[in-house]
Amino acid sequence: MENDFVKEITSKTEDFSQWYVDVILKTELADYSPVRGCMVIRPYGYALWENIQKLLDGRLKATGHKNAYFPLFIPESLLQKESEHVEGFAPEVAWVTHGGDEELAERLAVRPTSETIICNMYSKWIKSWRDLPVLINQWCNVVRWEKSTKPFLRTAEFLWQEGHTAHRTDTEAEEETLRILDIYQDLVEKDLSLPVIKGVKSESEKFAGALKTYTIEALMGDGRALQAGTSHNLGQHFAKAYDITYLDTDGQLKYVWQTSWGVTTRLIGAIVMVHGDDRGLKLPPVIAPIQAILVPILGKQKETVFAKADEILAQLKDDIRIEIDSRDEYTPGWKFNEWEMRGVPVRIEIGPKDIQKHQVVLVRRDTGEKYFVDESELLSRLKELLDDIQNNMFLQAKKFMDDNIRETDNFEEFREIIEAKRGFIKSHWCGSPDCEKHIKEQTGATLRCIPFSEELNTGKCIICGKESNTTAYFAKSY
Repeated sequence: MENDFVKEITSKTEDFSQWYVDVILKTELADYSPVRGCMVIRPYGYALWENIQKLLDGRLKATGHKNAYFPLFIPESLLQKESEHVEGFAPEVAWVTHGGDEELAERLAVRPTSETIICNMYSKWIKSWRDLPVLINQWCNVVRWEKSTKPFLRTAEFLWQEGHTAHRTDTEAEEETLRILDIYQDLVEKDLSLPVIKGVKSESEKFAGALKTYTIEALMGDGRALQAGTSHNLGQHFAKAYDITYLDTDGQLKYVWQTSWGVTTRLIGAIVMVHGDDRGLKLPPVIAPIQAILVPILGKQKETVFAKADEILAQLKDDIRIEIDSRDEYTPGWKFNEWEMRGVPVRIEIGPKDIQKHQVVLVRRDTGEKYFVDESELLSRLKELLDDIQNNMFLQAKKFMDDNIRETDNFEEFREIIEAKRGFIKSHWCGSPDCEKHIKEQTGATLRCIPFSEELNTGKCIICGKESNTTAYFAKSY
């Protein structure tokens, strides 16, 4: 039975898409709901989101941002005020047309994003330069009526945070946009152990209504890219549409400069797809709901072993997120398999022989390595081990990403890579939307970002052959 346990999860190499769904359902991160395209986030998955939320919320508050909440419903007239914005979201908007039995005088959009309603409020609140900057964030749900859905990655309703700020100058807005992008990168790389490429979106891929969109892009285990977070410099587009002005120190009435930015529960999908294996989840210790699971090996000394397990729990619980699996109806081997599947970073085993030797056994989820540790050193060794697992998971994911970045300025080779290997492709691009569109139509790959970190080098556009000093990353994506 213990060997059959993980057979309920499809092999990752056999069918990556089915493997992903199997892991989500089997580990009880989420389940399908009776509402089309919507999921139920189960306690284990929600605990994971809460840990991510707490870490990001702390970073945002440390940089002066405050949380607020805005309505779920947006009057159609507000949504229509910024034409580029509404056009970008129109296909995904869900509408409320009735309240009870009565037809509404004006349709209400179910929040696909909150720029419009927040801008409406900012136009009331901001009057003077003394009111700036406004640094507001909200944690909420949004609805986008997706045609094709997959748990966490793309659902009709999802959870996120969305920040909305207003500033006196374009320089301040640009600094804010890039500051948030750095915060996102720090969160995703340090706490989620997910390496990313940081850069700017092309005009065709930017957020509807934005001046610029900056992004962090991650690479999933099947070679597809995932947009892990975006930060938008909105310029003055929304300020002019919603009349957000302030009286400056020179006595002139001026429009504010704005930003918006967000990450979503799709980060959980990224964690599954990057770190998971055929046995299930692998969770980075910093965000794992349970960092260590204590499994008593009972034998004939049940009471003695349980007493020692309780003693270890008391010793560790203030420093480590730890639980005991004391269920009698399952064998230790079955429990080992289940907690490995759930991605718990460290398993602690304690049995009669270990008690006699004043030791415990530690087993890593990421490598499977086993350590025999003296009781007196347990807490320090466990902390060291969790730090090492966190770092090792990042290094393994970074190696995978680096191994799957390929360079070419030959379009036929580009097509072969996308079909056979996927991953990121670095190519020169002239900046023409037509060349970008041609790549998408011919290969299904999109321009993920123009990276910050690349050294300027000249080459020829992969489509038209014109001279170019712009290197862009392309990939098929979720």
